[in-house]
Amino acid sequence: MNRPLWKDLVLLVAKSVATIVTVVLVIIIGGSTLVALFDSETAISDGSCNVAVLPIEGTILPFTGFGEFDLIVTPDMINAFMQTAENDENIEAVLIEINSPGGTPVASHRISERLHDSTLPVVGLIGDIGASGGYMIAAAADFLIASPMSDIGSIGVNMSYVENSKQNEDEGLTYVQLKTGQFKDMGSPDKPLTDEERELLQNDLNIIHDEFIDIVAEYRELDRGYVSTLADGASMPGRRALEVDLIDALGDRTQAKAALAGFLETTPENISFCEYEAPLLQI
Repeated sequence: MNRPLWKDLVLLVAKSVATIVTVVLVIIIGGSTLVALFDSETAISDGSCNVAVLPIEGTILPFTGFGEFDLIVTPDMINAFMQTAENDENIEAVLIEINSPGGTPVASHRISERLHDSTLPVVGLIGDIGASGGYMIAAAADFLIASPMSDIGSIGVNMSYVENSKQNEDEGLTYVQLKTGQFKDMGSPDKPLTDEERELLQNDLNIIHDEFIDIVAEYRELDRGYVSTLADGASMPGRRALEVDLIDALGDRTQAKAALAGFLETTPENISFCEYEAPLLQI
């Protein structure tokens, strides 16, 4: 039985790209989801630390339970964590540690908006990769740091896939088209894409691409036209990302402590991270 087209497209976007934009809270056991390490009634700090560390690792999806991904993060996970942090009187700020190649556009945007609208200062620290949806989320931080060797950016959208119709023909397989609606099986890997279908999909991708540019321009307080020149889908190392204003500083947790101290009007010695234990999520 063929998988529904929308699932193919979502998985293509999430797998191939990380295209447009992991944490803690869910372990799937026997198909049921257990939520989690944080909720609105659970404290993050025992009073000995004042900055909640939020890891954003892996593929960004709207919900758990689909896709063959070892690590995922969803908007619900991030919202639960942020509510807990904001309700914890001992937590004064949040450090988000990003290692994500991206995922689906809407899930990435929901997470970035939640961080951008937080009542707490949010400092971002990109590890090996903060690309596509991962970068959209990182850009929402009030101050963004990365290693000179981090892989950053990839402001673009990808819906590419392998078309199997020639292989099916060689193997004696016939695609039987049964549908209502002209474009209902658009993007099926078992048939060639028509010119009309290609134009329609490309127009849809352009809309998402433009939204991505708008989001980055808003969060980073950059001219939209300037961001458009950077939005060619390519990623770049942290050092070049600093030169083009996609991040604010190069460094690691030392620089993150200094930035957090600035937001809290204190010294780095008074910044203490509420650590997490890895691995945070297993499926």
